[in-house]
Amino acid sequence: MDCKEAPVAPPSVPYRGRIAPTPTGFLHLGHAATFGAAHARARAAGGEIVLRLEDIDPRRCLPLYAEAAMEDLRWLGLHWDGEPLWQSRRRERYLAAWRQLRDGGWIYPCTRSRKEVAEAAPLTVGAFDQEEPLFPAAWRTPVEAARAWETPAGVNWRFRVPDGEIVAFDDGLLGALSPRAGTDFGDFLVWNRDDVPAYELAVVVDDAGDGITEVVRGADLLLSTSRQLLLYRALGLGGAIPAFRHTPLIRDASGRRLAKRDAALALRAMREAGATPETIWEQIDRNGPLPGQTP
Repeated sequence: MDCKEAPVAPPSVPYRGRIAPTPTGFLHLGHAATFGAAHARARAAGGEIVLRLEDIDPRRCLPLYAEAAMEDLRWLGLHWDGEPLWQSRRRERYLAAWRQLRDGGWIYPCTRSRKEVAEAAPLTVGAFDQEEPLFPAAWRTPVEAARAWETPAGVNWRFRVPDGEIVAFDDGLLGALSPRAGTDFGDFLVWNRDDVPAYELAVVVDDAGDGITEVVRGADLLLSTSRQLLLYRALGLGGAIPAFRHTPLIRDASGRRLAKRDAALALRAMREAGATPETIWEQIDRNGPLPGQTP
């Protein structure tokens, strides 16, 4: 489906949320907290929630982890509406979006690797205390060079941010936020050199195409919201922008946010150690109010 033709939910359409795991490992306690918040919001609103497996990277996403994620969600009591949705089956959607961005002069091919950017760019601590190396403006490729490419394969593709523009949004938990393009975040990836769409592009195309009315996700993705708002505008999807609600992160005893490498806090390991769904939710509650509930 061409992303320009993605359905746009008018205000009268009921709540529609999503649970969107990336099957690159087993789900952990932090995933349970965020997905539980999304599920609670949808059910409280009397709306729908869909399950979208963000399995777009064939090298890292494995069927084993996708099946395990669905099993763990069911075990937790988090049930979704309809059949699971798979990003790996939506390549034509993403290619249509890439072509639209290329033709509109929003993106450019980039031969610089992440390592080169990290070594050459200053590490800025901008909005939300999130560190990010700002892509050097001097490395930008002219718009004309982008239009010569028939396919995105072979190089990275970056979105040219409007330097100095404040890309503001209202967060359902944190209130009004005002990151500045070129200061708090720089030119970002929309397509990877191994011919896989980047997260920022895929999630915008899918949230618009799936009719999502609110995105509930972890606070580590706050800066992604401003990037994605720029993509909504560039793709002509302004009427499809969902509400955003970023939940607090679950952290380990040392204060680090959980990651899939934290095997001891994987839901599978906790189940094997005797945890029940009730004890999982109790443990999440001990980290503060269940994210997504009204404080």
